Amino acid sequence: MRTLRLILAGFGVVGRGFVQLLHDKQAYLRQAYELDMRLVGVGNSRHGFIYREEGLDLPTLLDLAQQPGRPLNKYPDCQRWESILSGLRECHADILLEAISTNLRDAEPSLSHITTALRKGMHVVSANKGPGALAALDLLALARQQGVQLRMEASVMAGTPVLSTLAEGMAGANVLSVRGILNGTTNYILSAMAEGREYADVLAEAQAKGYAETDPTADVEGYDALAKTLILAALVFHQQLKPEQVARRGITEVSLADIQQAAQEGKRIKLIAMIRRVGDQLEASVAPQALPLDEILARVNGSTNALVVQSDTLAEVAIIGPGAGAVETAQGMLADVLACVK
Repeated sequence: MRTLRLILAGFGVVGRGFVQLLHDKQAYLRQAYELDMRLVGVGNSRHGFIYREEGLDLPTLLDLAQQPGRPLNKYPDCQRWESILSGLRECHADILLEAISTNLRDAEPSLSHITTALRKGMHVVSANKGPGALAALDLLALARQQGVQLRMEASVMAGTPVLSTLAEGMAGANVLSVRGILNGTTNYILSAMAEGREYADVLAEAQAKGYAETDPTADVEGYDALAKTLILAALVFHQQLKPEQVARRGITEVSLADIQQAAQEGKRIKLIAMIRRVGDQLEASVAPQALPLDEILARVNGSTNALVVQSDTLAEVAIIGPGAGAVETAQGMLADVLACVK
């Protein structure tokens, strides 16, 4: 039985989802993989960082998560630091799990968490889009230099295996283009509008169901899909594009009349993220497009995500699955943890 020590940065929806999944699967992981996974450190931006050498008790953490404010600092019998970064500098584990909220301005504090862990010889599994969108190639170079892995499966389409499929399942193929629906909130809204409902009504419903944030700007203006586009450009095409190099337009100006006009033409409007090779350069965009109904992406509805890949050896590969959710994202992180072990 091998012991694997984990540190979790971020104890919001995704972080708590991972703790719950780890708790639920502990017996299975011992039996199927001969792994004793121990969460030794957890931190968030509000309550700092806690650490327990022999491992934190997962039911206690989950119980704290149900209390107002989720006070990690009330966990008994553990070491404490005021910030995650301070704790990371003084503690060690085999893998850092990075699940802090995304920041597309400078990717902090997650960028510092990741670089600190890599320099200490820790593998890193990130569900955070910021570091991958802004600095994936530099971080991957640092990981190679340190002889460890940086994996980001959960940062694009949650637990649906997109990045691993492209890197491993399609190894040797020259990818020519990727096109996809990478944001579940906007796809949910556009799918409902295709049934004749108004944008404002559907957005309110999406917020009530937890599909959209109280401030939905990142989703509806295309910034979330843009971040995932930047990650794909780096990991699939090996080019670190800047946000301003991706033409971006959200769905806020898509009217019910636009949806109905598309339907009359035998089309359906979707927010499409696209990257394609043009000579030695990449052309990338995020924008609403009216797609013919016989296209795969036109038939992907609700909060589901999808990516269609074209390559020199496989004309078209479609990957369809959940693109958000606590358990779904946690599954992507768990898959990356197991890949690090292998």
